[in-house]
Amino acid sequence: MEVLSIEYAKGDKVYLPVTQAHLLTRYKSMGKTRPRLHTLGGRKWRNDRTNAEQGARDLAARLLENQAARQTKHRPPSPPDTAQQAEFEAAFPYTETRDQLTATDQLKTAMEKPQPMDQLLCGDVGFGKTEVAMRCAFKAVQNGQQVALLVPTTVLAQQHHDSFIERMAAFPITIDMVCRFRTRKQQNETLARTHRGEIDILIGTHRILSQDVQFKTLGLLIIDEEQRFGVTAKEQLKWLRRDIDIITMSATPIPRTLYMSLTGVRDLATIKTAPQERQPVQTHVIPYDEPTIVQAIQREIQRGGQIFYLHNRVKTIHHVENRLRALLPDLRIAVAHGQMGETQLSEIMHAFVEGRFDLLLCTTIIESGVDIPNCNTLFVENAERFGLSDLYQLRGRVGRSHHKAFAYFMLTQGGDLIDAARDRMNAIQRYTGLGSGFRLAMRDLEMRGAGNLLGANQSGHICNIGFDLYCQLLRRTIAQLQGKTPPPLMDVAVRIDFLNLSPASDDTTNGAFIPYDYIEDENLRLRLYQRLSALAEKKEITLIQQEIKDRFGPLPPPVQRLLLIAQLRIHAAAHNINAITVRDNQVMLNTPNGYRTQSGQHPHLEDGNPTQRLKALIKLI
Repeated sequence: MEVLSIEYAKGDKVYLPVTQAHLLTRYKSMGKTRPRLHTLGGRKWRNDRTNAEQGARDLAARLLENQAARQTKHRPPSPPDTAQQAEFEAAFPYTETRDQLTATDQLKTAMEKPQPMDQLLCGDVGFGKTEVAMRCAFKAVQNGQQVALLVPTTVLAQQHHDSFIERMAAFPITIDMVCRFRTRKQQNETLARTHRGEIDILIGTHRILSQDVQFKTLGLLIIDEEQRFGVTAKEQLKWLRRDIDIITMSATPIPRTLYMSLTGVRDLATIKTAPQERQPVQTHVIPYDEPTIVQAIQREIQRGGQIFYLHNRVKTIHHVENRLRALLPDLRIAVAHGQMGETQLSEIMHAFVEGRFDLLLCTTIIESGVDIPNCNTLFVENAERFGLSDLYQLRGRVGRSHHKAFAYFMLTQGGDLIDAARDRMNAIQRYTGLGSGFRLAMRDLEMRGAGNLLGANQSGHICNIGFDLYCQLLRRTIAQLQGKTPPPLMDVAVRIDFLNLSPASDDTTNGAFIPYDYIEDENLRLRLYQRLSALAEKKEITLIQQEIKDRFGPLPPPVQRLLLIAQLRIHAAAHNINAITVRDNQVMLNTPNGYRTQSGQHPHLEDGNPTQRLKALIKLI
């Protein structure tokens, strides 16, 4: 029999059969620190789990309460799409992805209901969330409502302002913004027009949440990256959320397990597919190398493109400017950083977007949401100092059109990489796929996305018991509070003497295991054992059977018997049986109230091959 060896503090070990691998979840957490091992038989694990269960219950109750409160409120629903709406959507210059269309339909359908909408729109960097939000904003304006778009940075406010004006230029929609790029006089004039209902769409930073900002008919609030706002702003948002439609956009992906747990209590729309013609960014991790810099910049200039060059220290940024000018005297260079005056920064960003500069030498002000399709080469100095999610977000600034894009993550000259930095560099170079195929590089982002969605208190519980187990607890708790039957925990022990559970025996006649020559990869086999032992519904067996066949070929008899054991456990759990033991064809069925017998006797199986006897055992239960 294959077993998993689990080591506790002080070197104590427990051996878990792979047929019960679902009882083990891999520890994933929000922080960077290694978890402390528990003592075998100690109380700490039990206490941590109990506290996490209570935390999950509090969160579930709050989510359900919010959902119920919104259900009791009513506002005039948006009418069905107008001819102008169809015209606006048809004017989109690109082909929408299926996910974009699905998310748009989901959000617009919610707007047509009498209850206020509160939707979370998740999607990878550059996957078209803004276009989905624009279509909803257009629909709201068509319904005579005003729209507020709240963004975390001034640069992003300017970017959205320009994008909305360009996209809606052919329609009678008035768009304006309030942020530090505007003078006080301009802002006061904009606010007065907003109060009179003359502004249809107002874009801005947290300035929008100020007391003096009064809308005449606010109907839709779009929030970009809510987690980047401070506590005060979030409190003001809670007050605003009472009876208007809300769309919150997030570029940090939500892990699938959390998504499944929150289904039914948090309205989520996801965009998982990249736009057509989008190509992965070609990523290089290299030491600082001036010939490479010159060659890559010249190649980009020759094809009419532009370059981001990131140096994240304002103090020395002009030294880098001088260095680049010495290397490429004809290069048109602009410098941008957060310590600049509002007007100067705005003018520089505008000039770069309009193509008046070849290279933007900047700090991380470009990290969030900046969308310049003509910019397709990125350099990042001292890349080892950035976190994985930061590197990923920065790389998302290029490759936003059909052109091939290049990212050069340059390491500090003469510096030694610590292991963690080396891992980050390997991950960012290896995982360059669009949206999917990103699992390792996305983990940091997913944990961040989970923390943003759940809040700081729940993050502590996740650190204590691990992310996957927390999601299981949350899913069960939500089902219980909704009055539904929670997914059963498959905790049925099966001990059958006529089955050989060891793949090393190569016993295809009596075996119930995954043969080594059927699935060679150890991780794949373990993951499949976990999934098989966790099956909780009969329909899941059919689905996984088809999946195994598609991926690995026809099922050998030992794997077919594993599926029969899974079916046996499901039947047993449904009949309150927690252990099945078969010895010399005698069947002992253990329940919380003792053995289940027939006329005071343990049932007996007829002789036959292992498959026939497993089917008879299922029938018996």
